[in-house]
Amino acid sequence: MADHYETLGVARDASTEEIKKAYRKLARQLHPDVNPSDEASEKFKSVTHAYDVLSDPQQRQQYDMGGGQSGAGGFGGFGDIFDTFFGGGFGGTSGPQSRAQRGQDALIRLDVSLDDVMFGVEREITIDTAALCSTCEGSCCQPGTEPTTCPICRGAGVIQRQVRSLFGNVVTNQPCNSCRGFGSVIEHPCVECSGQGRVREKRTLSIAIPSGVESGMRMQMRNGGEVGPAGGPSGDLFIEFRVTHHDIFSRDGEDLLATLEIAMTDAILGTTAHIDGLDGEVSVDIKPGSQSGDIVVVKQRGITKTRSNSRGDLKIALQVLTPQKLSKKEQELVRELAKTQKAPAPRLGEFQQSMFGKIRDRFFN
Repeated sequence: MADHYETLGVARDASTEEIKKAYRKLARQLHPDVNPSDEASEKFKSVTHAYDVLSDPQQRQQYDMGGGQSGAGGFGGFGDIFDTFFGGGFGGTSGPQSRAQRGQDALIRLDVSLDDVMFGVEREITIDTAALCSTCEGSCCQPGTEPTTCPICRGAGVIQRQVRSLFGNVVTNQPCNSCRGFGSVIEHPCVECSGQGRVREKRTLSIAIPSGVESGMRMQMRNGGEVGPAGGPSGDLFIEFRVTHHDIFSRDGEDLLATLEIAMTDAILGTTAHIDGLDGEVSVDIKPGSQSGDIVVVKQRGITKTRSNSRGDLKIALQVLTPQKLSKKEQELVRELAKTQKAPAPRLGEFQQSMFGKIRDRFFN
């Protein structure tokens, strides 16, 4: 039997908050919605069981008295010895278990656009989840009825048995099979939820998508997950973002990247181009003599940073277009221009001096 403290990775004197924090960390890693493997599923069950025991003060006290792994020879003291031989708990009982259990955490993946993360946005999403039964309000019983004390264990939730052994007469505790350890029996279960205290329903939530989120980032909404059995507390909802592809702009952190095609004459003489940005029109100043691969930086026109009001930049790579068809007059003008220009002899340049190299160096270095 694995030690619950080792399962959660906490010290035996850990506080309730430390135990809760350790459980949530493991649950996020092992939850079936995140990690569907069989091994993770079994570990998740063990972690949940360990948390159920250690988060309850009475169960934890009983476990510490006889259920730990502190003994020698591979046993956790006399409690584990009797549990090994007789299959029940040793000593007294901590009372009946509560039907109300914490609900499972939920994970959804949400596609967002660059427009959404530019400044942040409110979005409504619909999820299929477990919600409190409106008919019985989590009592699991038909309206007007309530659970009755189990006639077998008389509300204790456990059955005591006396066993003769080498150590003498030993009293052991086992969960009551009649009430499954709850100490009470529901004779008239709610028809709406079949006695579960919760039902499946679609729920619409308003999500505040923060500015600057990136693919893979997760946001936690406490108590936004499934309602627990018998109206137990809700789990948490985790939202994982995926930023979708944009036809014009790409992203480098908080900077936006784009390519602008300009005419050869505009590259020679210079001009001011106007383009549609994600937040309105952007003026791009193109200097005379611009070359393909040159980067024009427009300050403060990128994405708003997550934890500040400052913004990234818009970086535009220029691509000079060479006309493929010229009229006779245009050809004559170009020839006249060529006579006045002393062009260097053609040579093969290094990759970093090519247009693609310039774009690579400017954008990513």
